[in-house]
Amino acid sequence: MNRIDPDQIVQKITPFLWFDGQAEAAAKFYTSIFKQSRILNIARYGKAPEKPSGKPKGSVMTVAFELAGQKFIALNGGPHFKFTEAISFVVSCRTQREVDYFWKKLSAGGKAVQCGWLKDRYGVSWQIVPTVLGELLGEEDAAKRERVMQALLKMVKLDIQKLKQASRAKT
Repeated sequence: MNRIDPDQIVQKITPFLWFDGQAEAAAKFYTSIFKQSRILNIARYGKAPEKPSGKPKGSVMTVAFELAGQKFIALNGGPHFKFTEAISFVVSCRTQREVDYFWKKLSAGGKAVQCGWLKDRYGVSWQIVPTVLGELLGEEDAAKRERVMQALLKMVKLDIQKLKQASRAKT
């Protein structure tokens, strides 16, 4: 009989997101956007005799969900805490089509920011980043890196072709 390693079952680090009543809606929104995503479990508030939660019995407490293999937990914790740009999720994209897809879906009802950053309709910050950006910013030629950075700073949604053109431009 094979012994199951607990590390194979439980993810070591799981992002835990605090919402004010939108945990289930947010989880459904995110799982509708990313491939290989699903709702894993929904836990509901009950009546705790010693310390009532203040939430109606049966309302959603937490939603465990998975986005492209990454597990998350969303909590309906109340209005006490808000999301800030201090924490964001990076979506790595191989093509402009992917950049455009994730940008359109995640920014719907939210707010475009700058340099590939956006806030979704729930206030969560995302960075939609083409994988080629790391290569372009890792160039040995400092002038190329600077041109790419200057092009990047002028963009809201990132444009792979314009970033490549900036790298190739002659000064």
